[in-house]
Formats: sequence, C-alpha cells, structure tokens
Amino acid sequence: MLPSHNLLHTAVFALTVLQALASDTFIAAVYEHSVILPNATDKPVSPNDALVLMNKNMDVLERAIKEAAQQGAHIIVTPEDGIYGWHFTRETIYPYLEDIPDPAVNWIPCIDPTRFAPAPVQERLSCMARNNSIYVVANIGDKKPCDSSDPDCPSDGRYQFNTNVVFDPEGKLVARYHKYNLFMSETQFNYPKKPVAATFETPFGKFGIITCFDILFREPAVVLVSELQVDTVLFPTAWMNVLPFLTAVEFHSAWAMGMGVNFLAANTHYTNLSMTGSGIYAPDGARTYYYNMKTEDGHLLIAELDSHPRLSPAFLPGVNWSSYALNIKSFSVNDHNFEGLIFHDRFTFTELTNPEGNLTICQKGLCCHLSYKMTGKQDELYVLGTFDGLHVVEGQYYLQVCTLLKCKSTDPNTCGQPVEMAQTRFEMFSLSGTFGTNYVFPEVLYSGMQLAPGEFEVLNDGRLISKTRPTKPVVTVTLFGRWYEKD
Repeated sequence: MLPSHNLLHTAVFALTVLQALASDTFIAAVYEHSVILPNATDKPVSPNDALVLMNKNMDVLERAIKEAAQQGAHIIVTPEDGIYGWHFTRETIYPYLEDIPDPAVNWIPCIDPTRFAPAPVQERLSCMARNNSIYVVANIGDKKPCDSSDPDCPSDGRYQFNTNVVFDPEGKLVARYHKYNLFMSETQFNYPKKPVAATFETPFGKFGIITCFDILFREPAVVLVSELQVDTVLFPTAWMNVLPFLTAVEFHSAWAMGMGVNFLAANTHYTNLSMTGSGIYAPDGARTYYYNMKTEDGHLLIAELDSHPRLSPAFLPGVNWSSYALNIKSFSVNDHNFEGLIFHDRFTFTELTNPEGNLTICQKGLCCHLSYKMTGKQDELYVLGTFDGLHVVEGQYYLQVCTLLKCKSTDPNTCGQPVEMAQTRFEMFSLSGTFGTNYVFPEVLYSGMQLAPGEFEVLNDGRLISKTRPTKPVVTVTLFGRWYEKD
C-alpha cells in the first residue's frame, strides 16, 4: 500500500492533469534569477563546496517555484547558468556536473535518488517539481565518460554539456537537451556531435527546448517549430543585451511572433554584463515581460497562454515577407546616403529629413521601404537603414534587416549606437522589405525599453504597420530577417 503522502500527491497530480485537460489554456511562469556566483578560482573546488553554492541558488529557485505553483502555474522556466553561474574553465566546472540519463529510463530522482547517484541536484529539482505539482525547467551541466575508441573523446576522457532538464509534476525526468550552439566563451563545454531536437508532450500542448545562442540558428530552433510543430518553446538563457535589435525582450517577443509559437524566456539577472530581460510571449505579442538594469533583484512572471496557439483566432496566417515590397515602385531615394555600424555590421542609412514622407534604401539584394508621419517631432535624428550580409562577430550567420531607428544624437556618426530613450512620436509608419527569407521577426521598441503589444500588426503582404495613433516615442521599428537558408 502506498504511504499516505504518496496517495495525496497522486490525487493532487491527477487533479492538475484534469484541470489542464479541461482547458485550452495554461498558466506559464518564468523566473529571472540574480545568480549567486562562485568565487573566482583556477583550481577545482570540492564536490561538497560546489553543492553548497548550487544549493544556495536552488533555495532561491525553490521559493520562486513554490510561489508560481501557488498562483496556479503549470510550468516554470528558470535561467541558463542559474544554478552555478559562469566564468569556468573546463576543469573548474567539473565538480558542478552530474551524469544526466536519457529520459527514456523513466526516472523520478525524488523517490529513487540512488539509481543514478550521485545526483543531488537532479534529486532536488525533481522534488521541487513533485512537491509543487508543476513542470520545472532548469539548466545544469551533464558529464559523459568516453574512451579512446571514440576518436572525438577529449583528452580528459569525458564530454561536458550545457544541459536543460525538465521534470514533470510527478518529479519524473521527461526531457534532456544538450545545447548545440555554444557561445564563444563557453569553452568549458563540448559541442554535441549532432543536433537533437528535444520535445515532450503535456496535457496543454507539445513543448520544445533550446538554450540562449541556439535561437539564432536553424538547428534546432527552426526544426522544433517548422518541422516538429511544437506549440511552446522553453528558453533558459543568459542573454547580454545589445541594442538596437538584440535586447532580450524585443528580440524574443519578435521571435515568438515571427515563428508563431509561445515562447517562455527566463534570463539570468546580472547588470554588470547587461543581463536582464525575461518574458512570456505569444504569437500576438508579449503577455508579460521584465527588463531591469537598475537593481539586482530576481523577478517572477506569470501569464496565461493558449495551449495550441496555431488554433487561436489571433494566430497570424502565413506572411509573404517580400510581397508588398517587390510589387511597388521605389519611393524617393536620398542622394545623401551614408554608412554606419550596428553591432559590427555595416548598414546603409538615409535620414528622415521631413516630418512625413516615403523612402527607399537598398543594400545588395535588400530594398527597404518606409512610409511615415511624425507628430510633435523633437530635435532628434531618425534614419531608415538596411543590412544584407554575413554577420561574423560572435558567430557567423546571414542577416537581412530593415530598420527605422533613432540615432544617439543629431550627429549621423552616432546612428546605430545604443539608445534607450526617445521623445518623437509617429502618427503612422509602414515598413517593408524585399526579403529573401521567410524568417523575419518584427520588432517595435518604445522609449524606456517598452514593448508595443497590440499597437502594431503585420499584414499578409509583409508590411509592419502601426495601429496606435499616435505611437509612444519610438526607439526602433525593425524587420529582422534571419536568412537560415544561406548558412
């Protein structure tokens, strides 16, 4: 006979499943965690000291998980590096790693902790999920032994992977994902031999998992959405914000809209590295988001989402991103075009010299068209810009970008530099481009790092247009095209 506490848990879990099955929506949570970092060292600490540090972070995460569950959340995502931090070498991270089995082993660490021992982190995460009847998504490190029969085996005889794990409301390990696209500083980890698209089924939709830098590449991010048809993508990240296009909240919201999925992004919070920006995003815009560069506090976000967003009345049908732009004559072309850098990419710009007008600017095969009308224009410089080419800084990937953006000052040399504040509002704007890719992500960022959910729309012919008259003060309006097909 089952002990009474197991009977109680079984009843609670069954009720949770029935509630989820009875609804076309679910409650999602993400937690932005201000990570407690280890002391800098060039020598590995003991496994016990590593666990002490990880337990401090898990104490914080456990409180967030409990609060989310009490507010009805069915799933919570926690950040990349959220349990042990960063700035490791291959050797110094080793005491923080555990051997994470394939989910097919059907394992609940909380009630069978010695089966794949030692696994104190997995045991505790499993118990957090089980005790609160909630799916828990966390980022930890996996270690896998290898030997000389494997030609790729590292000299120390092991693989080390940046890994996401998911535990279901019973505490069972249901998903494991090894990050495939490592950031340039992640020398402590190995690349998996091949990309594996990690998915799992729930009573409220099909879920997929990626990690941070993965979002900018086809494998596995696009595969999850376009081929495996997941409803929701889970995204632990340690995202360092880069204005004007790659701040966490604007790009992640745009990615959810462009891909037509729910997107749960949990960022680490560390302002010294410009890490902040978490959110719960639907295809029709942000349901809730958080961006805070002023304090070092963690923050819990909770929102309701459609379980199957493709069936939602708000779901955008297929957009032909180049239809409008390819079928109009070019607007007026400014004779005073100039070049400038945005995140090391050389853009071609043209100034918005009049309070209203129509402009076209081209670079290589991409022409960007803008119709606009300002209201109450301040002493600020705005430009229309375009970039069509290979980005080669922290990775190599092809971009096509059309953007209306505010320059840092009235000096054209400042165009493309980071800007967070603006004063000029627009009575209307319409931005389009002759894109060679169907993977285009629409962004609108207002002054003060505010998103604009419900205040703009994308038409089937590829135009990004304003709906609110006038808008709030505009920092940037962007169509960020990622040309995966050229990689």
